[in-house]
Amino acid sequence: MKAPRPPFHAIAALLIGLIALSGMARAEVVVFDAPQPPATANLVIYSTLDAPRAAPLVAAFQAQNPRLRITYEDMLAADIAARVLRETDAGQQTADFVFSSGMDLQIKLANDGYGQRAQIANMPDWPDWANWQDTAFALTFEPAVLVYHQPSFPDGPPKSRLELMQWLRASPAAKGMGKIGTYDIEASAVGYLYLARDSEHFADIWSLVSLMGAAGVQVFPTSQDIIARVSDGRLSLGYNILGSYAAEQARLYPDLGFVLLRDFTVVVSRVGLVPRAAARPDLGAAFLAFLMGAEGQTIMSQRLNLPAISPEVQEGASVRSITADMGAQLRPVAVSPGLLAYLDQAKRRRILAKWREALGIAAQN
Repeated sequence: MKAPRPPFHAIAALLIGLIALSGMARAEVVVFDAPQPPATANLVIYSTLDAPRAAPLVAAFQAQNPRLRITYEDMLAADIAARVLRETDAGQQTADFVFSSGMDLQIKLANDGYGQRAQIANMPDWPDWANWQDTAFALTFEPAVLVYHQPSFPDGPPKSRLELMQWLRASPAAKGMGKIGTYDIEASAVGYLYLARDSEHFADIWSLVSLMGAAGVQVFPTSQDIIARVSDGRLSLGYNILGSYAAEQARLYPDLGFVLLRDFTVVVSRVGLVPRAAARPDLGAAFLAFLMGAEGQTIMSQRLNLPAISPEVQEGASVRSITADMGAQLRPVAVSPGLLAYLDQAKRRRILAKWREALGIAAQN
Protein backbone atom coordinates (compact mmCIF):
# COMPACT_ATOMS: atom_id res chain seq x y z
CA MET A 1 0.00 0.00 0.00
CA LYS A 2 1.42 3.36 -1.01
CA ALA A 3 1.89 6.02 1.63
CA PRO A 4 -0.43 8.99 1.08
CA ARG A 5 1.12 11.91 -0.77
CA PRO A 6 1.60 15.05 1.33
CA PRO A 7 -0.73 17.90 0.39
CA PHE A 8 0.53 20.36 -2.20
CA HIS A 9 0.72 23.23 0.29
CA ALA A 10 3.05 21.15 2.48
CA ILE A 11 5.28 20.36 -0.50
CA ALA A 12 5.37 24.01 -1.48
CA ALA A 13 6.20 25.06 2.08
CA LEU A 14 9.13 22.64 2.08
CA LEU A 15 10.26 23.92 -1.32
CA ILE A 16 10.11 27.55 -0.18
CA GLY A 17 12.16 26.62 2.86
CA LEU A 18 14.79 24.91 0.71
CA ILE A 19 14.99 27.93 -1.59
CA ALA A 20 15.47 30.16 1.44
CA LEU A 21 18.21 27.95 2.83
CA SER A 22 20.08 28.18 -0.48
CA GLY A 23 20.26 31.96 -0.03
CA MET A 24 21.05 31.94 3.70
CA ALA A 25 20.62 35.72 3.79
CA ARG A 26 20.21 37.47 7.12
CA ALA A 27 17.57 40.15 7.37
CA GLU A 28 18.76 43.73 7.61
CA VAL A 29 16.57 45.40 10.20
CA VAL A 30 16.08 49.17 10.10
CA VAL A 31 13.88 50.95 12.63
CA PHE A 32 12.32 54.23 11.53
CA ASP A 33 11.41 56.00 14.77
CA ALA A 34 8.16 57.91 15.05
CA PRO A 35 8.64 61.53 13.88
CA GLN A 36 6.66 62.69 16.92
CA PRO A 37 7.58 60.44 19.85
CA PRO A 38 6.48 58.62 21.80
CA ALA A 39 5.36 56.03 19.27
CA THR A 40 1.88 54.69 19.83
CA ALA A 41 2.10 51.83 17.31
CA ASN A 42 4.65 49.80 15.36
CA LEU A 43 4.26 48.68 11.73
CA VAL A 44 6.39 45.66 10.78
CA ILE A 45 7.33 45.29 7.10
CA TYR A 46 9.21 42.45 5.39
CA SER A 47 10.48 43.62 2.00
CA THR A 48 12.91 42.91 -0.81
CA LEU A 49 13.21 46.65 -1.49
CA ASP A 50 16.43 47.96 0.02
CA ALA A 51 15.77 50.02 3.13
CA PRO A 52 17.58 53.16 1.83
CA ARG A 53 15.42 53.10 -1.31
CA ALA A 54 12.29 52.57 0.73
CA ALA A 55 13.07 55.54 3.02
CA PRO A 56 11.11 58.16 0.97
CA LEU A 57 8.01 55.97 1.07
CA VAL A 58 8.39 55.42 4.80
CA ALA A 59 8.94 59.13 5.45
CA ALA A 60 5.84 60.13 3.46
CA PHE A 61 3.69 57.54 5.25
CA GLN A 62 4.99 58.60 8.65
CA ALA A 63 4.24 62.22 7.78
CA GLN A 64 0.60 61.14 7.69
CA ASN A 65 1.07 59.02 10.84
CA PRO A 66 3.65 60.85 12.97
CA ARG A 67 3.24 58.65 16.05
CA LEU A 68 4.00 55.48 14.06
CA ARG A 69 7.28 53.58 14.34
CA ILE A 70 8.17 51.31 11.42
CA THR A 71 10.35 48.22 11.73
CA TYR A 72 11.60 47.45 8.24
CA GLU A 73 13.24 44.10 7.53
CA ASP A 74 15.06 43.84 4.19
CA MET A 75 15.68 40.29 2.95
CA LEU A 76 15.52 38.02 -0.09
CA ALA A 77 12.12 36.97 -1.44
CA ALA A 78 12.46 33.31 -0.51
CA ASP A 79 13.52 34.22 3.02
CA ILE A 80 10.42 36.40 3.37
CA ALA A 81 8.09 33.62 2.22
CA ALA A 82 9.76 31.03 4.43
CA ARG A 83 9.58 33.32 7.45
CA VAL A 84 5.88 34.12 6.99
CA LEU A 85 5.15 30.40 6.65
CA ARG A 86 7.24 29.48 9.69
CA GLU A 87 5.87 32.18 11.98
CA THR A 88 2.25 31.64 10.96
CA ASP A 89 2.44 27.85 11.29
CA ALA A 90 4.01 28.24 14.74
CA GLY A 91 1.06 30.35 15.88
CA GLN A 92 3.21 33.46 16.08
CA GLN A 93 2.63 36.94 14.73
CA THR A 94 4.42 37.87 11.52
CA ALA A 95 4.85 41.02 9.43
CA ASP A 96 1.95 43.45 9.08
CA PHE A 97 2.83 43.98 5.43
CA VAL A 98 4.96 42.04 2.93
CA PHE A 99 6.36 43.69 -0.21
CA SER A 100 8.32 41.34 -2.45
CA SER A 101 9.68 40.94 -5.97
CA GLY A 102 9.11 37.16 -5.66
CA MET A 103 5.74 37.20 -7.43
CA ASP A 104 5.28 33.44 -7.43
CA LEU A 105 6.11 33.18 -3.72
CA GLN A 106 3.69 35.98 -2.83
CA ILE A 107 0.87 34.36 -4.80
CA LYS A 108 1.66 31.04 -3.10
CA LEU A 109 1.26 32.69 0.30
CA ALA A 110 -2.04 34.25 -0.76
CA ASN A 111 -3.35 31.08 -2.40
CA ASP A 112 -2.60 28.94 0.65
CA GLY A 113 -4.35 31.29 3.05
CA TYR A 114 -1.33 33.06 4.51
CA GLY A 115 -2.64 36.41 3.32
CA GLN A 116 -5.91 38.18 4.02
CA ARG A 117 -8.21 40.39 2.02
CA ALA A 118 -7.14 43.98 2.43
CA GLN A 119 -9.70 46.16 4.12
CA ILE A 120 -9.12 49.41 2.22
CA ALA A 121 -11.66 52.20 2.14
CA ASN A 122 -12.02 53.80 -1.30
CA MET A 123 -9.69 51.26 -2.89
CA PRO A 124 -8.35 52.78 -6.12
CA ASP A 125 -9.38 51.38 -9.48
CA TRP A 126 -6.69 48.75 -9.99
CA PRO A 127 -6.11 46.74 -13.18
CA ASP A 128 -7.56 43.22 -13.06
CA TRP A 129 -4.19 41.67 -13.93
CA ALA A 130 -2.63 43.37 -10.89
CA ASN A 131 -5.15 42.31 -8.24
CA TRP A 132 -5.77 38.76 -7.09
CA GLN A 133 -8.89 38.42 -4.91
CA ASP A 134 -8.19 41.73 -3.13
CA THR A 135 -5.35 39.91 -1.34
CA ALA A 136 -2.22 40.17 -3.52
CA PHE A 137 -1.57 43.36 -5.45
CA ALA A 138 1.06 44.17 -8.08
CA LEU A 139 2.39 47.63 -7.16
CA THR A 140 5.14 48.16 -9.75
CA PHE A 141 5.87 47.30 -13.42
CA GLU A 142 9.55 46.35 -13.78
CA PRO A 143 11.16 45.20 -17.04
CA ALA A 144 14.24 43.00 -17.11
CA VAL A 145 17.15 44.83 -18.72
CA LEU A 146 20.68 44.23 -19.94
CA VAL A 147 23.08 46.44 -17.99
CA TYR A 148 26.46 47.24 -19.54
CA HIS A 149 29.71 49.07 -18.90
CA GLN A 150 29.54 51.88 -21.45
CA PRO A 151 33.33 52.29 -22.03
CA SER A 152 33.46 48.59 -22.97
CA PHE A 153 30.89 49.11 -25.77
CA PRO A 154 31.83 52.23 -27.77
CA ASP A 155 29.56 51.03 -30.60
CA GLY A 156 26.71 50.15 -28.27
CA PRO A 157 25.76 46.95 -26.43
CA PRO A 158 23.91 43.90 -27.76
CA LYS A 159 20.25 44.77 -28.26
CA SER A 160 18.74 41.30 -28.54
CA ARG A 161 19.50 37.83 -27.24
CA LEU A 162 20.85 36.79 -30.64
CA GLU A 163 23.24 39.77 -30.61
CA LEU A 164 24.26 38.83 -27.07
CA MET A 165 25.02 35.30 -28.25
CA GLN A 166 27.12 36.72 -31.11
CA TRP A 167 29.07 38.85 -28.63
CA LEU A 168 29.66 35.86 -26.37
CA ARG A 169 30.97 33.86 -29.34
CA ALA A 170 33.12 36.54 -30.95
CA SER A 171 34.34 39.05 -28.38
CA PRO A 172 37.80 38.47 -26.93
CA ALA A 173 36.51 40.09 -23.73
CA ALA A 174 33.96 37.29 -23.38
CA LYS A 175 36.31 34.33 -23.78
CA GLY A 176 36.35 32.73 -20.34
CA MET A 177 37.07 36.06 -18.69
CA GLY A 178 34.08 36.13 -16.37
CA LYS A 179 32.94 39.49 -17.73
CA ILE A 180 29.21 38.73 -17.71
CA GLY A 181 27.01 38.40 -14.65
CA THR A 182 23.45 37.33 -13.92
CA TYR A 183 21.30 36.17 -11.04
CA ASP A 184 22.00 32.94 -9.22
CA ILE A 185 18.59 31.48 -9.98
CA GLU A 186 18.97 29.01 -7.12
CA ALA A 187 19.13 31.89 -4.63
CA SER A 188 17.14 34.65 -6.35
CA ALA A 189 13.38 34.25 -6.77
CA VAL A 190 13.12 37.06 -9.31
CA GLY A 191 16.12 35.69 -11.22
CA TYR A 192 14.48 32.28 -11.41
CA LEU A 193 11.19 33.81 -12.58
CA TYR A 194 12.89 35.89 -15.26
CA LEU A 195 14.77 32.88 -16.65
CA ALA A 196 11.73 30.61 -16.47
CA ARG A 197 9.77 33.16 -18.49
CA ASP A 198 12.68 33.51 -20.94
CA SER A 199 12.52 29.78 -21.59
CA GLU A 200 8.90 30.18 -22.68
CA HIS A 201 9.64 32.97 -25.16
CA PHE A 202 13.12 32.10 -26.51
CA ALA A 203 13.79 28.62 -27.89
CA ASP A 204 17.59 29.04 -27.67
CA ILE A 205 17.69 30.17 -24.05
CA TRP A 206 19.83 27.22 -22.95
CA SER A 207 22.28 27.83 -25.78
CA LEU A 208 22.57 31.38 -24.49
CA VAL A 209 23.15 30.14 -20.93
CA SER A 210 25.77 27.68 -22.20
CA LEU A 211 27.61 30.51 -23.95
CA MET A 212 27.46 32.51 -20.73
CA GLY A 213 28.91 29.53 -18.91
CA ALA A 214 31.74 29.23 -21.42
CA ALA A 215 32.43 32.92 -20.88
CA GLY A 216 32.87 32.31 -17.15
CA VAL A 217 29.59 33.89 -16.07
CA GLN A 218 29.48 35.07 -12.47
CA VAL A 219 26.21 34.63 -10.58
CA PHE A 220 24.89 36.72 -7.70
CA PRO A 221 21.79 36.77 -5.47
CA THR A 222 20.83 40.43 -6.03
CA SER A 223 20.68 43.07 -8.76
CA GLN A 224 22.87 45.38 -6.73
CA ASP A 225 25.74 42.87 -6.65
CA ILE A 226 25.77 42.82 -10.45
CA ILE A 227 25.16 46.52 -11.05
CA ALA A 228 28.03 47.52 -8.76
CA ARG A 229 30.45 45.35 -10.74
CA VAL A 230 29.22 46.56 -14.12
CA SER A 231 29.38 50.21 -13.11
CA ASP A 232 33.13 50.00 -12.35
CA GLY A 233 34.05 47.64 -15.20
CA ARG A 234 34.66 44.43 -13.26
CA LEU A 235 31.83 43.05 -15.41
CA SER A 236 31.05 44.13 -18.96
CA LEU A 237 27.42 42.99 -18.94
CA GLY A 238 24.67 41.95 -16.57
CA TYR A 239 21.78 39.88 -17.96
CA ASN A 240 18.13 39.97 -16.80
CA ILE A 241 18.55 42.71 -14.21
CA LEU A 242 15.65 44.53 -12.55
CA GLY A 243 15.27 47.67 -14.63
CA SER A 244 14.23 49.80 -11.65
CA TYR A 245 17.59 49.26 -9.95
CA ALA A 246 19.45 49.84 -13.21
CA ALA A 247 17.65 53.14 -13.83
CA GLU A 248 18.32 54.31 -10.27
CA GLN A 249 22.03 53.47 -10.39
CA ALA A 250 22.55 54.81 -13.93
CA ARG A 251 21.77 58.27 -12.56
CA LEU A 252 24.67 57.90 -10.13
CA TYR A 253 27.30 56.11 -12.22
CA PRO A 254 28.04 57.60 -15.67
CA ASP A 255 29.66 54.42 -16.98
CA LEU A 256 26.56 52.33 -16.34
CA GLY A 257 24.09 51.88 -19.20
CA PHE A 258 21.07 49.66 -19.66
CA VAL A 259 18.86 48.53 -22.53
CA LEU A 260 15.56 46.69 -22.89
CA LEU A 261 16.26 43.86 -25.32
CA ARG A 262 14.20 44.40 -28.47
CA ASP A 263 13.27 40.77 -29.16
CA PHE A 264 11.17 40.66 -25.98
CA THR A 265 11.24 42.03 -22.45
CA VAL A 266 9.83 40.19 -19.46
CA VAL A 267 8.13 42.48 -16.94
CA VAL A 268 7.60 41.54 -13.30
CA SER A 269 6.01 43.36 -10.39
CA ARG A 270 6.60 43.76 -6.70
CA VAL A 271 3.60 42.28 -4.94
CA GLY A 272 2.16 43.50 -1.65
CA LEU A 273 -0.05 41.60 0.76
CA VAL A 274 -1.21 41.72 4.37
CA PRO A 275 -0.40 38.40 6.10
CA ARG A 276 -3.11 36.50 7.92
CA ALA A 277 -0.99 36.41 11.10
CA ALA A 278 -0.19 40.13 11.10
CA ALA A 279 -0.22 41.71 14.56
CA ARG A 280 -1.66 44.92 13.11
CA PRO A 281 -3.43 44.11 9.85
CA ASP A 282 -5.03 47.56 9.98
CA LEU A 283 -1.59 49.17 9.72
CA GLY A 284 -0.55 46.76 6.97
CA ALA A 285 -3.67 47.63 4.99
CA ALA A 286 -3.09 51.34 5.57
CA PHE A 287 0.44 51.08 4.17
CA LEU A 288 -0.84 49.07 1.20
CA ALA A 289 -3.48 51.74 0.55
CA PHE A 290 -0.75 54.39 0.65
CA LEU A 291 1.38 52.48 -1.87
CA MET A 292 -1.64 52.13 -4.18
CA GLY A 293 -2.60 55.77 -3.82
CA ALA A 294 -1.47 58.73 -5.90
CA GLU A 295 1.22 59.87 -3.46
CA GLY A 296 2.82 56.46 -2.95
CA GLN A 297 2.72 55.61 -6.65
CA THR A 298 4.21 58.99 -7.57
CA ILE A 299 7.06 58.59 -5.07
CA MET A 300 7.81 55.14 -6.42
CA SER A 301 7.77 56.40 -10.00
CA GLN A 302 9.60 59.70 -9.69
CA ARG A 303 11.95 59.15 -6.76
CA LEU A 304 12.59 55.40 -6.72
CA ASN A 305 12.40 54.69 -10.47
CA LEU A 306 9.86 51.96 -9.73
CA PRO A 307 7.37 52.21 -12.62
CA ALA A 308 3.89 52.94 -11.32
CA ILE A 309 0.77 50.97 -12.12
CA SER A 310 -1.77 53.60 -11.08
CA PRO A 311 -3.41 55.41 -14.03
CA GLU A 312 -3.24 58.55 -11.89
CA VAL A 313 0.53 58.78 -12.43
CA GLN A 314 1.03 60.86 -15.55
CA GLU A 315 4.74 61.66 -15.33
CA GLY A 316 7.85 59.57 -14.73
CA ALA A 317 8.11 55.81 -15.08
CA SER A 318 4.74 54.07 -15.34
CA VAL A 319 2.84 51.30 -17.09
CA ARG A 320 1.48 53.93 -19.45
CA SER A 321 4.87 55.37 -20.48
CA ILE A 322 6.62 52.00 -20.80
CA THR A 323 3.79 50.49 -22.81
CA ALA A 324 3.69 53.53 -25.11
CA ASP A 325 7.44 53.22 -25.77
CA MET A 326 7.87 49.44 -25.93
CA GLY A 327 4.43 48.05 -26.74
CA ALA A 328 4.48 44.61 -28.35
CA GLN A 329 7.88 43.55 -27.06
CA LEU A 330 6.69 43.54 -23.43
CA ARG A 331 5.86 40.24 -21.73
CA PRO A 332 4.25 41.21 -18.39
CA VAL A 333 3.57 38.61 -15.71
CA ALA A 334 0.03 38.78 -14.33
CA VAL A 335 -0.76 38.39 -10.62
CA SER A 336 -2.65 35.11 -10.82
CA PRO A 337 -2.51 31.46 -9.74
CA GLY A 338 -0.70 30.80 -13.04
CA LEU A 339 2.43 31.84 -11.18
CA LEU A 340 2.17 28.72 -9.05
CA ALA A 341 3.48 26.70 -11.98
CA TYR A 342 6.92 28.15 -11.29
CA LEU A 343 6.88 26.61 -7.81
CA ASP A 344 5.99 23.16 -9.14
CA GLN A 345 8.76 20.86 -7.96
CA ALA A 346 9.10 18.96 -11.21
CA LYS A 347 9.25 22.15 -13.28
CA ARG A 348 11.79 23.72 -10.95
CA ARG A 349 13.96 20.60 -10.99
CA ARG A 350 13.94 20.59 -14.81
CA ILE A 351 14.91 24.25 -15.04
CA LEU A 352 17.64 23.95 -12.42
CA ALA A 353 19.00 20.78 -14.06
CA LYS A 354 19.23 22.59 -17.42
CA TRP A 355 20.80 25.60 -15.70
CA ARG A 356 23.47 23.49 -14.01
CA GLU A 357 24.14 21.50 -17.17
CA ALA A 358 24.45 24.65 -19.29
CA LEU A 359 26.84 26.26 -16.80
CA GLY A 360 28.78 23.07 -16.13
CA ILE A 361 27.75 22.95 -12.47
CA ALA A 362 27.79 19.56 -10.83
CA ALA A 363 24.33 18.28 -9.93
CA GLN A 364 23.34 18.85 -6.31
CA ASN A 365 21.55 16.21 -4.29
